[in-house]
Amino acid sequence: MKKTSICLLVTLMLLFWISSAIGKTRTIKLGTIAKPGSPNYIASEKFKRLVEERSGQTCNVELFHSGSFGNEVQILNLLQTGTIHIAVATTGSFDNFDPMVRVINFPFLFKDHAQAYEILDGPIGQQILKSLESSGFKGLCFSENGFRHLTNNVRPVIHPDDLKGLKIRVMVSEIHKAVWKGLGAIPVPLPWPIDKELKHGVVDGEENPLSIIEVYKFYESQKYLSLTKHVYSPHIDVACLSWFNQLSGEEQNMITTAMKDAATYQRKLSREQNAERLVFLKEKGMQITMAVDVDAFRKKAAAKEVIEQYSDPKVRTLLFDILKAVK
Repeated sequence: MKKTSICLLVTLMLLFWISSAIGKTRTIKLGTIAKPGSPNYIASEKFKRLVEERSGQTCNVELFHSGSFGNEVQILNLLQTGTIHIAVATTGSFDNFDPMVRVINFPFLFKDHAQAYEILDGPIGQQILKSLESSGFKGLCFSENGFRHLTNNVRPVIHPDDLKGLKIRVMVSEIHKAVWKGLGAIPVPLPWPIDKELKHGVVDGEENPLSIIEVYKFYESQKYLSLTKHVYSPHIDVACLSWFNQLSGEEQNMITTAMKDAATYQRKLSREQNAERLVFLKEKGMQITMAVDVDAFRKKAAAKEVIEQYSDPKVRTLLFDILKAVK
């Protein structure tokens, strides 16, 4: 009789512990626009694994990708309301929320990856992340999209004059629109994805890092690739500020550290794969122009239309700070 009572008590205690543990399981919803294999998906998936491991499976990260929550602006709107908790998005989408982000999109700002990391992971990058709080975002860190290059299906592009008359898809961003207008192209802002627009000739070309050109198979609709490196494009990894502030200090630290570690992992992987991507794209039939007249591109990119995007005194001051730092 006593043994039966003890067994019953132990069973009840175990069931109580299990139900309590289940009740404490936290679900984190992460939204990103891109599909598996793309840089922001890789960073998101790594974040998911790290959080679930480090939390002892008490945190479950639901990864919503491939535009299941809409375009990037729509994802960020959902983040503001707390419908989702984390997002990995390109800088262009933040134009609608915080003009401070525009400084990162200044053309030909960084000479290489190391310089970009030094600035974005340092005080200037932290200032940009902090600025996002006014829009309801908690800036966690920067992961990598990569240096952007130009593709088109009309002709090789070596000099800005070769862009005349070309309709180039750009992000829904005033600064990106201004850059390509200054270079002499016809910028067409379109939300992601853009597969149909390229295949049906709605636009002649687009500009993206090599990883995106490969993963989205743009080689099927784009014959020419010019290695312009006109903009270094990071992803901004953000959380819903109101949600983040409700977490314990330990949980905040775990999430921030996991995202930084995921970004470091994804950046390294992206750099290592770029050489292979060029070989792959050439094998797929793309004509790759290595010797782009970068000086001519740089001069035309600093056009009046571009400079006007930095009229806000705070934004202009931050831009000058970055320009001094990268000299």
